[in-house]
Amino acid sequence: MIADQIVAGAARSGGVAKNIEEALRIGLETVTSIIVVIETCILLIGVVARYFFHNPTVWSDEVASALFLWLCMLGAVLALQRNEHMRLSTVVRWLGPKWQELAASFGSVMVLVFTGALLPFAIEYAVDEWEILTPALEMHNSFRAAALPIGLGLMLLLAGLRLLESAQWRSLVVAVVSVVVVSAVLWYARPLWQAMGIYNLLIFFVLLVVVCVLAGVPIAISFGVATIAYLLVTTRVPLSLIVSRMDEGMSSLILLAVPLFVFLGLLIEMTGLARAMIDFLASLLGHVRGGLSYVLIGAIFLVSGISGAKIADMAAVAPALFPEMERRGSKRGDLIALLAGAGAMSDTIPPSLFLITLGSVCGVSIAALFNGGMVPALFLAGCLCVVVWAKSRRDVVVNVKRCSAFEIVRLFVIALPALALPFLIRFAVVEGIATATEVSTLGIVYTIVIGLVVYRDSDWSRMRPALVETAALSGAILLIIGAATGMAWCLSQSGMSRMLVAAVSDLPGGSTVFLATSVVAFVLLGSLLEGIPAIVLFGPLLFPVSRALGVNDVHYAMVIIVSMGLGLFAPPFGVGFYGACAVGKGSPDDAMKSIWIYLAALAVGVVVITAVPEISMVFLK
Repeated sequence: MIADQIVAGAARSGGVAKNIEEALRIGLETVTSIIVVIETCILLIGVVARYFFHNPTVWSDEVASALFLWLCMLGAVLALQRNEHMRLSTVVRWLGPKWQELAASFGSVMVLVFTGALLPFAIEYAVDEWEILTPALEMHNSFRAAALPIGLGLMLLLAGLRLLESAQWRSLVVAVVSVVVVSAVLWYARPLWQAMGIYNLLIFFVLLVVVCVLAGVPIAISFGVATIAYLLVTTRVPLSLIVSRMDEGMSSLILLAVPLFVFLGLLIEMTGLARAMIDFLASLLGHVRGGLSYVLIGAIFLVSGISGAKIADMAAVAPALFPEMERRGSKRGDLIALLAGAGAMSDTIPPSLFLITLGSVCGVSIAALFNGGMVPALFLAGCLCVVVWAKSRRDVVVNVKRCSAFEIVRLFVIALPALALPFLIRFAVVEGIATATEVSTLGIVYTIVIGLVVYRDSDWSRMRPALVETAALSGAILLIIGAATGMAWCLSQSGMSRMLVAAVSDLPGGSTVFLATSVVAFVLLGSLLEGIPAIVLFGPLLFPVSRALGVNDVHYAMVIIVSMGLGLFAPPFGVGFYGACAVGKGSPDDAMKSIWIYLAALAVGVVVITAVPEISMVFLK
């Protein structure tokens, strides 16, 4: 009887929690969608006022900055609600249902630990910001900083609701006990950690992070919890420092390009621009051996130059090409392997989010990165095309009609507005019409106008889901950047940067050994942490070393980005590989058999790009 009452009470609690979560979801989706639209309008107004009317707006940056922090935090809450925070789920998927249930409870408990520890300091931080007034509008900075405690508070509430909904009390108890025991061990072993000196970083920022990541804890939370544990156990630095570093990491207006380019990537698929480009490429190459494979590689290349978002790239191309490729005899696993290889190839194509993030956190010119990224991607695309040629040279092409010259010209005219968009974006940045952040708004307006005027077959009912997806994905990315900024500060202040420079300087081979080591390290990091967390965490540490060794910033940026792309799509841990499987709706087991030859070709390309700096610097001279 008592057990039945407990179960009934848990069910009622779960029902109430589910209702509260649903109301929270609706409110978050509405507010974040509005913020994305307002941010787009504000930046567009700034471009028009400065470039066309020569009358820059002095208030736009302040408003955009304030709204951006709100978008970061509320988007992070929305991503938590949608289970879309970046995490490594491979290991957990190998386990049985009971272990998966325990991992889910452990992840929610870690969210509670992270948000509960920082919430009081975030409130204090927001209150202290009241004394700071913005220069143009004289607005109290607390209105912007309040996003931190409100976002953390909503994440705390949501994690608690999730635990109530699941009502798996046994796994919850085990998770809580595990966290308490580990915390007690870390706390009472303080003399040991202090005696270890700088090597205690291995305990907190390697062992603890790896355990959390392998357990499926969101990467941002893993970084944050490790930083909190390190500061509490080994230093006297208050946790308010993490809050201020999170604010610093997420508040750069350069990073506002992240949500806007994600939105742009979703728009090009929705408005028909991606389909027009694919149809034109298919008319050129669809009749030759392996023709549609070449089209897939070329389409990813063109779409990446517009969206800068990996999942958006693959989602725009795969549904349009896979059915016809399967009709011609291709296996779904082979297609997903090629899609993953093309995704790994395209990370340096501007306006890649990797380029924008790296330029922001490492102090490298984003315009220079945009100029340097095209040729490395073309070279890697060529490596993939060689594999396609080798695999298809004995194929027999039957029942495939070659398009007439008239049809090719007709499809080119139709695709011309879509094909012009990547060049428009690059031209606007290089010529100073708009910054790397603002240029996305020009692309958004251009895409909407072309969709309305030229293609006119867009499903505009998908606009609100696109805005919601933009907010959730951006929040997941930017929370990682915020958490990693605090973690990187700890690594830097501990003397790790000086130690790293000294260690590399003592290695034989100088820059050659450093570059080779960087390739191996970032392949591994790209596989385990994804690209953006690895860039934010290790970029500020390694770029000073590369500069001291005389390595060009743009060349080194290309080396680490193409290396991370290789790791991101390499099974069994590469998250991008599983993203390609999800987009292509195929089995990872089937795709894993075919992907290695593409990864081998890309690995050869990475080695050549690393050894020949001129590939990355063609347009810089």
